[in-house]
Amino acid sequence: MASVLIGIAIIGGTTATVLAAYYIMHLVMGDGPGGRDRELASSVITRIASLHALILALVFAQEMIEYQALRTESAVESNAVGDVFYDAERYGPEAQAPIQKALKDYVRIVIEEEWNELGRTGELSSAAWDQWNNAYLKVLELAPANSKQESLRGHMLEEIHMISESRDRRENSGTDSISLIFWFAAVSGVIFTAIGYYPYAPDGRNLLLLSIFGAFTGIILFFIYAFSNPYGPPATLFPTAFERLQEEISGPDP
Repeated sequence: MASVLIGIAIIGGTTATVLAAYYIMHLVMGDGPGGRDRELASSVITRIASLHALILALVFAQEMIEYQALRTESAVESNAVGDVFYDAERYGPEAQAPIQKALKDYVRIVIEEEWNELGRTGELSSAAWDQWNNAYLKVLELAPANSKQESLRGHMLEEIHMISESRDRRENSGTDSISLIFWFAAVSGVIFTAIGYYPYAPDGRNLLLLSIFGAFTGIILFFIYAFSNPYGPPATLFPTAFERLQEEISGPDP
């Protein structure tokens, strides 16, 4: 419900801003502007609208790329956790029990605590780091007795480091917020584009077209706002990869 209200506020606010800017400029400049006014206004509007559209397109594309990158990074991290989990089983009983328990707890904390915490604070859970550290130390303490165990230990260390790197990237994806400079540029572009239409009379058709322009711009701004925080609504990216992994490795500890 909150997401719907935010969307209505952004779209409605943008539309209202367009109409208000247009009306104010029309009142200030007076009725019946000449043809030269329309020609100059059209030239200015075209340039401002082009720059404004370019800014919105670039920021929207950037947010979408980061959103998809986080989805991919989560899958990479969960796959690395799964690799270490099953390599511990292949290594032998001395590795299987402690490492698998730490990784099960790690996945549970990521799903139940850390994901929401990233949405609220943009920070990783210290409890999840503790479980990662437990698994890392257990791998370091292993003493391979043959080439098979040596290979498995080396692979687990590589995957453990990959998990750490993926965690750092997940945190960066959560803390990167859109600068206020962008919002200033976005709102300024809306206002300057709207006031450029002052030579046209405020009849029903013109007001409808201006409202459509404001509403569509508001929709784009809402999407940018939504994708700027992938851990929270309205465009929440759920830890699906970790949930699938949890289902796969669920069961009593060895």
